[in-house]
Amino acid sequence: METADLAAGRGALGAGLVVAGIVVLALLIGMFLLGSRKVRDNDSRRPRPDEQPRMPEGGPVREVQEHREPEEMPRTDERLTPHELKGHGNAGTRAGSAEGRPRWDEGGSGGFGSGGPGAH
Repeated sequence: METADLAAGRGALGAGLVVAGIVVLALLIGMFLLGSRKVRDNDSRRPRPDEQPRMPEGGPVREVQEHREPEEMPRTDERLTPHELKGHGNAGTRAGSAEGRPRWDEGGSGGFGSGGPGAH
């Protein structure tokens, strides 16, 4: 008789573990849903259609390509420190000549490693 009682006890213990696992799983899912709802509530609201960005009146803004030249260093007999320079040591630039900068020499191969014959 004792053997039958032990088997019945093990079955009840196994069923209890399964029920406990289901309860833990339900708690985890509930905490995840509660947390995600809280995060969603704290997020900023979506902009309304009238708050969306608009295109400028002059049309889309285009990229400007220009050649910039560095400002010349002042010529003095003594060494200058950065705080003595115009712009406090930050090198300034100015607009360069109006002619476009050549991308490569005529008869050249273009960029390094482009596979062209190159200039001799």
